[in-house]
Amino acid sequence: MAERKQKPIPKTTTGKKPNFRKTKAGAGMTKAGVAAHRKANPGSKLKTAVTGNPKKGSKDAKRRKSYCARSAGQLKNSSAKTRNDPNSRIRQARRRWKC
Repeated sequence: MAERKQKPIPKTTTGKKPNFRKTKAGAGMTKAGVAAHRKANPGSKLKTAVTGNPKKGSKDAKRRKSYCARSAGQLKNSSAKTRNDPNSRIRQARRRWKC
């Protein structure tokens, strides 16, 4: 059986249903982007950012804590320009996640 080659999800930030937010809008994937990824990759457990106020110790609170820890490492390893720019994608995403 021939395997079907998957088309990559376009990293669009404009149009009817953009898959990613623009940097100024908080960066990161949109609901539509996550839906497109999950459709292209059955079994995927990708989710959008935790933006609310989850209960302490809940799954969402743990996801946020984990993301914030990972992204802190990304921020630390980025260039000084990115690290110090309040509008860089990583900073905007961390702001969106409330890190």
